[in-house]
Amino acid sequence: MSIIDLAVKRMARRHLRRMALSLSRPEHAQGVVLKQLIQQLRHTQYGAQYGADSINDYTQFAAQLPLATYETFEPYIQRMRTGEANVLYPGRVRWYAKSSGTTSSKSKYIPVTDDALKHCHYQAGRDILATYLDLYPRSRFYMGKGLTLGGSHQIEASMGLTHDGDLSAILLQRIPAWADWIRTPSRKVALTADFQTKLAGIARESLRQRVTSLSGVPSWNLVMLKYLLEVSGKANISELWPDLEVFFHGGISFTPYRAQYEALIPSPKMHYMETYNASEGFFCIQTDQTNADMQLMVDYGIYFEFIPMSSFHSETPEIVPLEGVKTGVNYAMVISTTSGLYRYIIGDTVQFSSTKPYFLHITGRTKHYINAFGEELIIDNAEQGLKRACEATGAVISEYTVAPRFMAANTQGAHEWYVEFAKRPEDLLTFSRALDQALCSLNSDYEAKRTNNVTLAPLVLHDLPAGTFVGWMAHRGKLGGQNKVPRLSNDRTYADSLEAFLASQKAL
Repeated sequence: MSIIDLAVKRMARRHLRRMALSLSRPEHAQGVVLKQLIQQLRHTQYGAQYGADSINDYTQFAAQLPLATYETFEPYIQRMRTGEANVLYPGRVRWYAKSSGTTSSKSKYIPVTDDALKHCHYQAGRDILATYLDLYPRSRFYMGKGLTLGGSHQIEASMGLTHDGDLSAILLQRIPAWADWIRTPSRKVALTADFQTKLAGIARESLRQRVTSLSGVPSWNLVMLKYLLEVSGKANISELWPDLEVFFHGGISFTPYRAQYEALIPSPKMHYMETYNASEGFFCIQTDQTNADMQLMVDYGIYFEFIPMSSFHSETPEIVPLEGVKTGVNYAMVISTTSGLYRYIIGDTVQFSSTKPYFLHITGRTKHYINAFGEELIIDNAEQGLKRACEATGAVISEYTVAPRFMAANTQGAHEWYVEFAKRPEDLLTFSRALDQALCSLNSDYEAKRTNNVTLAPLVLHDLPAGTFVGWMAHRGKLGGQNKVPRLSNDRTYADSLEAFLASQKAL
């Protein structure tokens, strides 16, 4: 066994022991995190505003601190970005993860503290590697290069005091220099803002390297892999990189992309490992390859609370800490973090499949759903419905978005599906019927509205040309990085934008 093998496996054993201890006592681990956050809060202006000196336990924490959104914290963060200290976090915060905006702002700027980098994001990275090696002890993926497709980075012009960029770019900017020996492409290429220029740089640097792992968002990695095949002339990715064995993915559901990846990477030794992270923190790791759900990480400096979606829009929503969750309930997730966010509604919805231990899957977004007719369709319904329709017809989905078609004088309400196929079904009508039937079986409210076409007419399927979504995202300035194709919308903002783009393309 080489020195590298010994060092890597010793590291893995150390992290596995720590993980096992915290995951065996998750409620205790969360209690420790809460105490740390209360102490942190006492040294901030936000804490003084809400009497943090008198907070000693969860009951007081929940009673004195309000639920918050990004709009709540935005004025505090703006002050922090101009150099003000002790606002949401003790001292000054130099780094901010820039992500897609809100209704009031083009971009969000999420504080990223040294505590969060060290004890959350980088800790998660080490835990992922340790978990993977525990699952596949014969792996030697660390003997090759890891290709990470991240976002862009630029220096923020806030008096030259702070920096912002995609979280992936901040993580890359802050890792030690020795890490460049085990990753590709170079930092210069990885931090390139223009997506097409970045792809060309990746091809130039990585095609002849021994790549053994991939990391990133499934949609953009898929675009990258197809581009690399085109440039290299190889038949598939396994021919290009025969030692590739794992894709660490997150950001969006992998379900619509799995078939395409399995076709592009036909190697029997290829593995896929899902993670759940965001600019605000790192939350879950897939620790069991027989279970598609992910395990909640409870010792990353994040305290979790959950709001049942059945009470989310009420004036006094029900809120429970981790020990209060139940399986099968759709929850909005609330987090408090070592980056200075407290009782922050992150916008994701999750459902627990187990509480001993805590395993969950992402069901959607608190704002990304369709409920135009009382059907309460969530992303999890859409993903599972597409999966069943593809299995029934042999189709493969590349990208999609869904919007309501509202009732008019002579038309019923319906859902319009804009779908780009990687492999088209033989008959689109059969596919749309299979999808509609699957949605009825997955969502009783949708089924009730569809019964006898009383409220909802059959869904309308638009078969879009290849490359439509990449072109549309580029047109919107949302190509690459952490940008995501919007899946479900309760209005026609995205659908109308997409249709306008399609019309402009036809006019060329």
